[in-house]
Amino acid sequence: MRIRAYGTAVVLTLTAASVPAGPAVSAVPAESAESVRHPAADRAALPRPLERLYDNRAASRDDRPGEADFDGAGNSFSADALAGAGWTPGRRLLVDGALVRVPAAAPGRPDNVRADGQRVRVRGRGDAVSFLVAASSPGAPGTQMRARGQVHYLDGGRSAYTLTAGDWRGGPTATKAVALPYLNTPEGTRAERPRLYVVTVPVARGRTLASVELPRDPGRAADLHVFDVALQQPADGWTGTWAASTGGYARVGPWTDRTLRLVVHTSAGGSSARVRFANTFADAPLHIGRATVAVRAAGAAAAGRPRELTFGRQTTARVPAGAQLVSDPVGLDVPPDADLLVSLHLPGTVTAAPVHSEAVQTSYVSAEDAGDRTGQAGGEGFRGELRGWPFLTGVDVRGGPGSVVTLGDSITDGVASTPGANRRWPDVLARRLQRADGRGVPRYGVLNHGISANRVVSDRYDGDGVSSDTGGVSAVHRLDRDVLGQTGVRTVVLFQGVNDVRWGYSAQSVIEGLRALADRSRQRGLRVVGATVAPCGGWPDCSAEVERQRQQVNAFVRDHGGTFDAVLDFDAVLRDPGDPRRLLPQYDSGDHLHPGDAGLRALADSVDLSALVPRAPRR
Repeated sequence: MRIRAYGTAVVLTLTAASVPAGPAVSAVPAESAESVRHPAADRAALPRPLERLYDNRAASRDDRPGEADFDGAGNSFSADALAGAGWTPGRRLLVDGALVRVPAAAPGRPDNVRADGQRVRVRGRGDAVSFLVAASSPGAPGTQMRARGQVHYLDGGRSAYTLTAGDWRGGPTATKAVALPYLNTPEGTRAERPRLYVVTVPVARGRTLASVELPRDPGRAADLHVFDVALQQPADGWTGTWAASTGGYARVGPWTDRTLRLVVHTSAGGSSARVRFANTFADAPLHIGRATVAVRAAGAAAAGRPRELTFGRQTTARVPAGAQLVSDPVGLDVPPDADLLVSLHLPGTVTAAPVHSEAVQTSYVSAEDAGDRTGQAGGEGFRGELRGWPFLTGVDVRGGPGSVVTLGDSITDGVASTPGANRRWPDVLARRLQRADGRGVPRYGVLNHGISANRVVSDRYDGDGVSSDTGGVSAVHRLDRDVLGQTGVRTVVLFQGVNDVRWGYSAQSVIEGLRALADRSRQRGLRVVGATVAPCGGWPDCSAEVERQRQQVNAFVRDHGGTFDAVLDFDAVLRDPGDPRRLLPQYDSGDHLHPGDAGLRALADSVDLSALVPRAPRR
């Protein structure tokens, strides 16, 4: 298949009228997702399993690079490098909340199809379809391509989808699933960073899929290669109680044969739990020797014997580069509004890790070569302190009504709140929700996906390699992982924009970004709540022009024309009536940008809890 490349950035799920990219890129207009009947002239080809459609060889052994030609110029992925990253043939991987499978083919055998309208058999009900894909070009590397296809339902109807896939050599690193250290050429290896992408598109909820029609071939400029197509189903029966976003891939330790004991705070409670780890942005697998979870007593001490976590009934696990791992359920009475200890033994040497840097919470690490201390109830031996959360990205509890995700920056992250006191505004909101049962508001879990320094439309961290910048990829680029891929999510609160305008991005680009976030979230059945941007007068770079742009963003949020299902006017809550450019003095932490504990409480207390509740049950 050959599809033209467009633009310089990528949005994984794209059906909105426009999306931002550095700071703005126009998008392909969306087709209606309403069902239509198949015309009689439709192609008569019957749906087939994807493996039977494979017509291209993507991967070759390093000692036999000529056995594959992925891009029409003789180049290919290295099967050895893929295996080194943990992407072994036949393995199922969880990437950004999507479960896909690496083709089971041996190196040099067909392992992908060049899309050209083929019908792929996909049967079942779900809320999205995910593609393991990459674009290629026989000439110079492209950036990304956009293409349309069709989803066919068992009742004879269909709906359109639009996907955006990065080029394997020149696509954006912010949205890659994995990047390898080199590729194979007819002459040998070449030091480039070939990439694979996971792209997820919505489907009609409550209807049974029959097949997915791949995009057609529009010309010779490039090919869209499809390695896997998988139906995604919601995590019914589970509620997210705690979560954190990966903001970067940073140097750590080095840690050799050590145990991390990470402290997290629950929102909702349940009778059993499962824990989520991530190797986001990495280029090598994570080896977990053993892991446990326990309710915290004090410091690094547990309130009882830690419960061992298993992964497919195994106590050890390897998390491939760029992938996530969810433990098996474990019986544990998880209280709401309580601290847990998640302990992780790292038997090898770790020099870099995906991290959430602003935990506003002290966690612990054992001494060098202290070995496996995950089963230890006492806190002895955990003398080192951590200020961030490496590898750990979520805890879920059995049952419950689902979760609310707060997508934001440092104010949502809790910067300037009291460390260890759980006074971030999402924490306060979670406590309000736990007390609201019986008044038409479910006891939702609250998942805090704030990242300090994060922006809506541009990346602080480019998503590849070790970096000291942990401000994350943009909200637009992390939506699939940090919102759509979260457990039991029902509602998302969008509270971002001040960092964009402070860094010179226009109000219009932020507005387009918020629209894209809202549209993509609503297409997946979520309720979308927008929040106005807080004042920052007095912070060194909050100039008169920044204030002008902030006011434009807020004018849009207040009069959004249907972009949001509800609005929270956080600006009105926090601003000083005597000088609306600044925070009210009693809410100011002292730096004039971040609210302190009182201001964060005021934000949470201002939320009309009914605004978080979807108007109709989510099927």
